[in-house]
Amino acid sequence: MKSWQRKALLVLILAVVLVGGLFVYHDGAHRSDRPIAATTGSDPLLVEPKEQLIPSVALAEPSGWEENEAPQAAQGLTVSRFASGLDHPRTMLTLPNGDILVALTNAPAGAREGGIKGFFMKLFMGKVGAGGPSPDMIMLLRDADGDGEAEQKFEFREAGMHSPSGMAYANGKLYIANHNEVLEFKFEPGATELMGAPRQLMELPAGGNHWMRNLLLSQDGKYLYVAVGSATNIAEDGMEAETGRAAIWEIDTDTGRRRQYAAGMRNPNGLDWNPSTGEMWAVVQERDMLGPDLVPDYLTNVPVGAQYGWPWVYWKDKFDERVEWPMDTYMLEYTRKPEYALGAHVSALGLKFATAGSRLGERFANGAFVARHGSWNRKPPSGYDVVFVPFDANGNPSGKPLEVLTGFLEADGDKAKGRPVWLAWEKTGALLVSDDTGGVIWRVVAPDAAPSAGPQAVVTEHLQPREQLVDPTQPM
Repeated sequence: MKSWQRKALLVLILAVVLVGGLFVYHDGAHRSDRPIAATTGSDPLLVEPKEQLIPSVALAEPSGWEENEAPQAAQGLTVSRFASGLDHPRTMLTLPNGDILVALTNAPAGAREGGIKGFFMKLFMGKVGAGGPSPDMIMLLRDADGDGEAEQKFEFREAGMHSPSGMAYANGKLYIANHNEVLEFKFEPGATELMGAPRQLMELPAGGNHWMRNLLLSQDGKYLYVAVGSATNIAEDGMEAETGRAAIWEIDTDTGRRRQYAAGMRNPNGLDWNPSTGEMWAVVQERDMLGPDLVPDYLTNVPVGAQYGWPWVYWKDKFDERVEWPMDTYMLEYTRKPEYALGAHVSALGLKFATAGSRLGERFANGAFVARHGSWNRKPPSGYDVVFVPFDANGNPSGKPLEVLTGFLEADGDKAKGRPVWLAWEKTGALLVSDDTGGVIWRVVAPDAAPSAGPQAVVTEHLQPREQLVDPTQPM
């Protein structure tokens, strides 16, 4: 079926739904009888695709947390509130002095497409607590007395914030990514307000279905990496609409020169350095509307020049027959297989590696923590938790994910008390988890655990040539 035929049929079906005033829950072909664990790990189950003309919908409406309620932490861990009463907190950054920056943010106005399809997307997002206007503010949280709760909150920056998400700091410079640009501010930790005009490091493609723009600095602070998700599911609006997207960009922080570092990643989000190998790793949200068990979101290393196949290919060699645009034949040879599946439709967002100083115990001392925000289009629901992916002595994933924080989803699956988004290390070694619909930052720690020594370093060879950096005045 051609894309225009799909769109016409979609509009017709959604119009019928609108007239009937009903939410349609597509059971049967849209319901999985497999546990989500089947689509996790280094060798996940990849079932035959079942093309869906409209997405399955399974909305867990936000119900909120009572004052005495909290998620359920894994055995040996405790969870408490680091901060609460926040307006849609998403990304976080720990500053060198221990202050926590948190972006209060949501999709920019008009980011999602218009028409009846856009109307329903906005309606669905509203039902799961993501339909309100963006607060457009960076807040600073400070636990001055060290009791595990931020008793001080400061409005750090509001001016010039437009759906901010990614943040990074080094060498007296704070970087913030709005949905449409990367900004550089002069800043020294300790200040409770971000003053002054920024320098624009890079203009970014604005909005789209995937509007978050995460940032990661190289360990020496010389290079800044920017994750930019696709505008659509499978480039259904054409490849021109995806220019500069579904990719990770590298920026020279001194000169502003940049290059595309990796590509073919539908919606890369969490970025972090593997402390064992020094490699960049990322979590990526894969495509929709191929059934409840396709395609798994994934965690993978990202060497320079990596290509992961979107929109044409998933999991290295599985072609998506819905994509109409021609694929360069040479590209298939260089398409990489993701390292580790995180489950279908779990909406993987935050990523943090266990590192020296973390205090979650030996069970969680070598591997990666991942925040799975939760599905809106799968029955039974998937995600709504924080998991830990164990790594082996060689710096590679090993085994199935371990539960760290659960209980966000209510027992019937129709309501969610909150949804985990992002991860950060608090100055004492506790893991912080942002919960956007709950308005809470959770603090997870093993109370009796000593600070971890961190995983053992593994020597690897890296080839990361810089000569491909392009002039910052040239378009992406």
